[in-house]
Amino acid sequence: MTQKNSWETFFDAHAPQYHSNIFTKDTLREIDFLLDELNLPAGSTILDIGCGTGRHSRELAKRGYRVTGLDLSSEMLANAATMAKDAGMSVQWVHADATSFSLPEQFDAAICLCEGSLGLLSQTDDPIAQPLSILCNISRNLKPGARMVATVLSAARMLRSYSDEDVAAGRFHPLSLVESTEMSPREGLPAVVVRERAFVGTELRLLFQLAGLTVDHMWGGTAGNWGRRPLELDEYEIMVVATRTGEPSCAADAFLRPEKRHDSQASN
Repeated sequence: MTQKNSWETFFDAHAPQYHSNIFTKDTLREIDFLLDELNLPAGSTILDIGCGTGRHSRELAKRGYRVTGLDLSSEMLANAATMAKDAGMSVQWVHADATSFSLPEQFDAAICLCEGSLGLLSQTDDPIAQPLSILCNISRNLKPGARMVATVLSAARMLRSYSDEDVAAGRFHPLSLVESTEMSPREGLPAVVVRERAFVGTELRLLFQLAGLTVDHMWGGTAGNWGRRPLELDEYEIMVVATRTGEPSCAADAFLRPEKRHDSQASN
């Protein structure tokens, strides 16, 4: 890992109080929902991208699954490892950036929940390349026909909540759907400037398809209100359920590796 980006800095400092967030309180029901949707036999392998302190990973391990939890923050992972050990749960923890990880095995399923990584932009991340690179990595690490569940920020709510004044002040960019905010990771610490982007359904279908993932369902996915139901305009998150049906496309590769595109253009 190289120099920390803004989100790694934020989560390293936020780790001790992560479980005080209200969206962490519905883990058991969320796992029930995931297992009902994924329909996996016990012993299956599951990759948890952006696992944080491992609340989903630990519960899945408790129910007999072989889980690998991957996260950008070493402090979040340290908390995850401690809580898993105390609970007698065996989980493999991997400290890696979701945009660039490579693992030696393919998994039976993957989860990426509560904006686990998709759309959490560093100060230099491209708002299309970042989620596309993560989805391509997930796809490569899934077995053919394996499924994944992700929740991402909804652009519908974000567009309805910002004003032209926010755009002028640089707090929101309506074309990239990126918001820039200052957040303190915990009381007494200085704020960190972070960038986060939202998504629309049509874009999600395209990004997933470029990564070799076919979208099966899109539902309202706000934490505490998961269900097989339409997205409400003012809720925070969209849930995406997808299946690995192919490989990341040439178009995705060309977008993620612009030097190849430039080399090709130069040779024509």
